[in-house]
Amino acid sequence: MEMATKFGSCTKLLLVCLMFACVFEVSVGRTYTVGDSFGWQTPPAGALTFSNWANQHTFVVGDILEFNFNSGVHTATRVNKNDFDSCNAANPIDNETNGPARFTLDTTGDYYFICTIHCNQGQKLAVNVTSADSPSGSLSPGSSPATPGGNLSPPPSGSVSTRVAAAASFVILVPIFITAILS
Repeated sequence: MEMATKFGSCTKLLLVCLMFACVFEVSVGRTYTVGDSFGWQTPPAGALTFSNWANQHTFVVGDILEFNFNSGVHTATRVNKNDFDSCNAANPIDNETNGPARFTLDTTGDYYFICTIHCNQGQKLAVNVTSADSPSGSLSPGSSPATPGGNLSPPPSGSVSTRVAAAASFVILVPIFITAILS
């Protein structure tokens, strides 16, 4: 009898762990391809800026920016605000020279990226990262980031709405699982 009780408790614990794993999987960050199909390249004169691309998205902690570029032609370099404004790559926070390069947005705040080769030609991006429960997006239109592309796609499906649905499911399912464990 004692063995059956332990087995039942283990089964219930396993169900709770699986529930948390499902919620975690759904609520992890999204991967955004910088510039969508245009990629991370030098914008043509008069093209939309990378800030236009960023303004179409809401970035939260855990999201990943993927910079698609040809190695040796471009770089994806994270810098501070002053270096972003002046296109100075002397003191990078992170410098990726091989594409595609991926950066995880692991804290809230502003992130600044430049191509060390073409920053002065507008190949730069600034995004603002918020916590998952406080939606806002990239820097204001008066900021100085840059990205091209005429037909930019909408945000990845499920970016914020999936997180909200996962949280709602979690709130609904937790009492059910707790009741199952206690019974």
